[in-house]
Amino acid sequence: MKNKKSAEWVLEAAKQGNADGQSNLGTMYLYGIGGAAQDYSEALKWFRKSAEQGNADGQRNLGLMYDRGMGVVQDYEEASKWYRMAAEQGNAVAQFNLGEMYDQGRGVIQDHIQAHMWFNLSAAGSKGTNQEQAAKQRDSVARKMTAQQIAEAQRLAREWKPKQAK
Repeated sequence: MKNKKSAEWVLEAAKQGNADGQSNLGTMYLYGIGGAAQDYSEALKWFRKSAEQGNADGQRNLGLMYDRGMGVVQDYEEASKWYRMAAEQGNAVAQFNLGEMYDQGRGVIQDHIQAHMWFNLSAAGSKGTNQEQAAKQRDSVARKMTAQQIAEAQRLAREWKPKQAK
C-alpha cells in the first residue's frame, strides 16, 4: 500500500506542475515502476514538462529518450541538447552522457577535449561505480589526445562552473 500512496503523491505533485514530481512520474512510466505501466509516450510527456522548467533530471532523461529512440525517433542532436542543459547544471550522469556524445561524435562534432572535460567533471561529481566508469572513459579518451589537448581539457574542467536552472 505504501507504494501506491507514494505513486499518488508523485502524480499529484506532477499534475500541480512540480518539476521534480514530473521527472519522477516520467521515470515511473519509463521503467514501469511504482504502479505505473511502462509507457514511453507518458514518460516523454512528463520528462518534457519537467525539462522545460529547467529540471536537470528531466532534461537528462529526455536526452536519454532521444539518444536511445525510446518513444521518439532517435535524434542525437536533440539528445545532446538536453544532456547539455542538465550537464551544465552539474548533473553527473548527463555529463557522462554528453562526454560520450563528444567522444563518438553523436549529435555534436567529435571533440576529445570536450569529451575529456565532461568525463572528468562526471568523475568528480559521481560516486562508486559511476565515478569509476567516468574516470575510465576519461582515461580512454586521453589516449587519443596530445599532452596539450589534455592540459586544455583539464583547464576547462577546473574553470567550469555550474549554471542555474532557468
